[in-house]
Amino acid sequence: METETVRLTSFSHGAGCACKLAPADLADVMGRLTHPARPPEVLVDADTGDDAAVYALPDGRALIQTVDFFTPVVDDAYDWGRVAAANALSDVYAMGGAPVLALNLVAWPVQDLPLELLARVLEGGQAVAAEAGVAIVGGHSIHDPEPKYGMAVTGFADRDGVVRNSTAPPGATLFLTKPLGVGIVTTAIKRGAATPAQARAAVETMAELNRDAAQAMLGGGVAAATDVTGFGLLGHLHGMLRASGIAAEVDAGALRFLDGTADLVLRGVVPGGTKANHRFLNGKVNWGDLVLPEQLMLADAQTSGGLLIAAPDAARMRAALGERGIAAMEIGVTNEGEPGTIRVRGHPR
Repeated sequence: METETVRLTSFSHGAGCACKLAPADLADVMGRLTHPARPPEVLVDADTGDDAAVYALPDGRALIQTVDFFTPVVDDAYDWGRVAAANALSDVYAMGGAPVLALNLVAWPVQDLPLELLARVLEGGQAVAAEAGVAIVGGHSIHDPEPKYGMAVTGFADRDGVVRNSTAPPGATLFLTKPLGVGIVTTAIKRGAATPAQARAAVETMAELNRDAAQAMLGGGVAAATDVTGFGLLGHLHGMLRASGIAAEVDAGALRFLDGTADLVLRGVVPGGTKANHRFLNGKVNWGDLVLPEQLMLADAQTSGGLLIAAPDAARMRAALGERGIAAMEIGVTNEGEPGTIRVRGHPR
């Protein structure tokens, strides 16, 4: 098979993080498990649905571990590798840490796709890891009829500087550091409905590291944070609010989307993961007067999205993000209320 004729997304049942288990399904599975006692060194585990696990080290540092992989989100093998690497590293950044080591995770249909394509995927991942100062030190591969790629990542943070998703206070301003619409645009890529400009914008957004945004949030006095991936903006915000015991209001008019997102939704280009997110949010979100296409835009399943930051001092965070050149959106505020609930006002622009 000629590599230039291969459309990687045709081998995928879902694009990128939209292929995750739906939030309701994941909650069902996790609710069936017993949770044995953790040693006191475990600072963050799965209980709060945070981005990574954190383990306290004797020297005052904290070790951060995470893993992430997914099916092809774009057709270019090198770009898929870049996006998957940036996405895997993002969980460490969201916890306030610095990634240092990574292991590749590969599933590949050897009989159906050329190995030179796999090499290009790994080259893309290696390029982003190098940009982040991360050493790829090995990995694991299996035969699989559906290609998958990602990384297991290890990082470090100061023990007192670990950023959680469960510590957002009422009255904090919510910042988002990347535009939305990636899931919708990548679904358009899979269907052959995206323009070259839309595809390129989505790739560059997804491949952008959250490193600078993470450094800015630490300097801006972050109270809590998470990164926005497969459960979408409101799904991840719901998780933060539920873990923190508070509610929030979101201004839909403050959100930025990739060009053409609204038009694609109106044409029915919506990922299955986005629809699952929307179903999960029923009863948790007061949509105001948003119509269904607008609601789907706010529930869109992202891949390698931005950081969602809760900041008690909005001016300080605004300045810190600006100094790093991060064009963040101020999208709402946390408040007292039923934990996990969200009220949306305004309309996407």
